[in-house]
Amino acid sequence: ISGQFLVSCQTGLHVCIWGQMTVTQNPEIKSIKQGETVTISCKTSQTLTSCSTCVSWYQQKPGEAPKLLIYTINTLQSGTPSRFSGSASGTDFSLTISGVQTEDTGDYYCMNSVSSAVWT
Repeated sequence: ISGQFLVSCQTGLHVCIWGQMTVTQNPEIKSIKQGETVTISCKTSQTLTSCSTCVSWYQQKPGEAPKLLIYTINTLQSGTPSRFSGSASGTDFSLTISGVQTEDTGDYYCMNSVSSAVWT
């Protein structure tokens, strides 16, 4: 459909050995019109008190490696457009794309790391 494209959010559910925490991402495929705002959410099973700034967001396009967009909840990686932003509240984390563009089509993943343990 002209003027529309997909932003898909894959399910992520892995258990980290440290604290037996799980990170769950909404298993949604969102169809968005260019210029609209979209929010993708991610939830942890516990409040991240000791590592509240360790959440990152990645974008993956077909046939490509995941690309870091945002780290420490809301810090943009160099080269990430300012239309991307991250936020957090308790166990809820969000990636917002304001004024989505066709080049934003892809899969988006949240990730949290604690020491050397990493899960998505």
